[in-house]
Amino acid sequence: MYKVMLIDDERAIRNLLRITIQNQELDLEIVGEASSGIEAINTIDNYKPDIVFVDIRMPFMDGIEFSKLAIQRYPKLKIIILTAYDDFEYARSCIGIGVSAYLLKPISRTEIRETLLKVIDQLKVEKREEDEDIIEDDQCSIAKIKEYIMKNYMEPDINLTSIAQHFCFNTSYLSRMFKQKTGMGLSDFLMKCRMERAIAYAKKGTRMYLTAREVGIPDPNYFSKCFKKYTGKLYSEYAKNDTSNMANES
Repeated sequence: MYKVMLIDDERAIRNLLRITIQNQELDLEIVGEASSGIEAINTIDNYKPDIVFVDIRMPFMDGIEFSKLAIQRYPKLKIIILTAYDDFEYARSCIGIGVSAYLLKPISRTEIRETLLKVIDQLKVEKREEDEDIIEDDQCSIAKIKEYIMKNYMEPDINLTSIAQHFCFNTSYLSRMFKQKTGMGLSDFLMKCRMERAIAYAKKGTRMYLTAREVGIPDPNYFSKCFKKYTGKLYSEYAKNDTSNMANES
């Protein structure tokens, strides 16, 4: 649902906008109103609207000045200027500040609806593009994180928290994102890297305490538990069976 703020010193205009918006099934909510630009700029932080209707002519601070300040604060804000015929060219000349649309007074309900539909389409497109950028960034981040883990799994102090700090992510967000993108928990991926390397050492007949140290789990007892959980065998059994197979083959 998109949030709407109404700014006009004429109560009748605000009433018309409110009634029209409330009677339309456009997934909109009116979160606040103001009768001047000064009041609006001082209360907009409370409402954080997605769309603002603002009159171009108001006392103390006009709609153009308000729009400049509001867009500086909220660059994605969609502003619809309400303007009389005599001020229309003045309003159009300010298009560079980021105003999304103009409504010429006297405004009709049909024009309000059509303008809102256009602005809502803009918001949807921007949201879709933003989501695509986030997905692309996340995928790039995941690739870098996996590479980082594969290069540093042998460090005993590497874990979800340290990786999140290294890449400037919130820990819970990183955990959730990694699982969503890879189908595997980050801690599980780290353990997989360690255990696959441990299996390679076991096949060479490397002593368990040396392997444990090489893969970043220097506690032999804990390493043994991890190895058994991952492979289903004790380290000694795995190494012995592999050595026996090699002997039979020769």
